Amino acid sequence: MAERVARRGGRPDPTRPGVLHLDLDAFFAAVEQRDKPSLRGKPVVVGGTGGRGVVATASYEARVFGIGSAMPTQRARRLCPNAAYLAGRFEAYRTVSEQVMALARELSPLVEPLSLDEAYVDLSAVHDDLDVDAVTRIAQEFRAAVRARTGLTVSVGVGASKLLAKIASDLRKPDALVVVPPHEQRELLAPMSVRALPGVGAVTGDRLVRAGLRTVGDLAAADEAELVRMLGKAHGSGLLAFARGVDPRPVVAEREAKSVSAEETFALDLTDRRDLTERARRMAARVAARLQAAGVSGRTVTIKVRRYDFTTLNRSRTLPRTTCAAGEIAAQAAELLEGVDVADGVRLLGVGVSGLSEFSQADLLADLLDEQPDERPDEEPGERSGEQPEGSADPGHPDGGEPQGEPGALLEGGSPRPYGPHAAPGWRPGQDVAHAEHGPGWVQGSGAGRVTVRFEGPHTPVGRIRTFRDDDPGLVPVGPPVFDPERGGA
Repeated sequence: MAERVARRGGRPDPTRPGVLHLDLDAFFAAVEQRDKPSLRGKPVVVGGTGGRGVVATASYEARVFGIGSAMPTQRARRLCPNAAYLAGRFEAYRTVSEQVMALARELSPLVEPLSLDEAYVDLSAVHDDLDVDAVTRIAQEFRAAVRARTGLTVSVGVGASKLLAKIASDLRKPDALVVVPPHEQRELLAPMSVRALPGVGAVTGDRLVRAGLRTVGDLAAADEAELVRMLGKAHGSGLLAFARGVDPRPVVAEREAKSVSAEETFALDLTDRRDLTERARRMAARVAARLQAAGVSGRTVTIKVRRYDFTTLNRSRTLPRTTCAAGEIAAQAAELLEGVDVADGVRLLGVGVSGLSEFSQADLLADLLDEQPDERPDEEPGERSGEQPEGSADPGHPDGGEPQGEPGALLEGGSPRPYGPHAAPGWRPGQDVAHAEHGPGWVQGSGAGRVTVRFEGPHTPVGRIRTFRDDDPGLVPVGPPVFDPERGGA
């Protein structure tokens, strides 16, 4: 317990700009442009490249065309057909993220990562003399260090709280530094839209606007009792505090997960309930493995179903005791799925567990006993596994690759091949490769038995293009290229 307390900052001092928020600019796309000289200065879109894919990140050149995160890739292609659409290289992104987070921890031991490209840093944990000049110098040195180490730019905001630091980092992106003096924060917030505050989504934003509360200043002047009546006690009071620049949330170096989940987007709408149930069982196995690895269990099982028309349904059930058993999670997910109409097609399915707590030895023993398979003497050998051959791709994933979340075998009792024929491994756009004759490069495109490769790297000029048979024995997948800070870009 003492170690956990040491990893949590105290309530932020509202009189000092002690919280820093870092946000790497267009992160995935920026890494691609760094490693691929031919893409620098051009629109790049990273995400699902299949028919059901969505955009994860768009470069600033692509955003000019109206492309943004979470947009269906098909729509993005219509807006900017000449952009480079890449499937993503998470090993490369993870490496850069680790480098940036290591630099952040040189500023303070209290670093709270929010994602691969975003984090809060509590500067007050190691600095007693924080004022605008001091934090400006610290932030400038940090931004320079990130640029030198990774070749990327980072936008940084600094304020007296998480709220102000996050808002500040968004104000002048990309490649910006904004420090908000505590005595100016109300003035900064007042003209902003209420939608700039965390916790104000589309529905809440519309309710506030209908009530005449369009700006943060309007909200700050509102009557708390009226907000509580409109939004509820916690939400109404919390938003009023944010509007007035009050945010007591500490920086927590190791955030505890509130839920564990896995989901898959399908290349085609699925209508077969048995198929969907089998997929839910596989996701339950992945979720259970993650729960057990973390030493936690949960009481609430939830399924997420996105229908053919993009409407999303969530169904949940709270159990009498916590569980981390794949069989129990799968059974509850299957029952919840029974209550959902799938006749018109399902494009995404997810399974999750929330209400987490550390499990006791007794809980673990009970869950393991629950996992014992039933005897099924009437089954033919081989019908109870449903596992994919090693190295095969999962057609349920939008790009034919591994599904989201950790891999996990199908639970016993599954249908023999619920996903149909195994897809052949393919070349993904953006994938790092090497050719025995031409050296390292990346896949520019593939199809009709051919694969096109551009041979270049982070420290080369724009490379040449070659096309090969997709089964060329000289062409092999490789890991991401190494960026050398001493050499910089080409």
